Amino acid sequence: MNGKRRRLLLAAIDPMLEPGEQVEVTTIVNLSSVTVPRTAAFAAATAILSGGAMAVIPVPTPMYLGMTDRRIFIFRANPTFARPEEHLMTIPRAGLVRSEIKERVLNSSFIISSTDREQGLKIVFPLAGRKERNVIAAALPLAA
Repeated sequence: MNGKRRRLLLAAIDPMLEPGEQVEVTTIVNLSSVTVPRTAAFAAATAILSGGAMAVIPVPTPMYLGMTDRRIFIFRANPTFARPEEHLMTIPRAGLVRSEIKERVLNSSFIISSTDREQGLKIVFPLAGRKERNVIAAALPLAA
């Protein structure tokens, strides 16, 4: 994450911090992945429907993730400008666990979940975000 994006994300998180809470890591993530077969099918369908004039490829909306020593903040990223657009959720870190890291060629991911909930949140990290992924993974215990 470049300096401008980091400064804008920190400015958005700062009013929400509790006394003594420290931001440990900031990164750009996707909260759901678009599969290659689904992308290819969608592009082929739009090409056929438009008579070959265009092909549309769906891409997930990038999100900003900020992790403090107590919580994880998720913001929708503005794709045009380097700023957080909307605060989507805040997740307390207490009781969070993660799955094994799934490595892919262009990205990697893991699922975070709470010990008291069945549903988890899949976080997809771009290739450039592997250093931040490792910091987050090290902070969350592996699910049993």
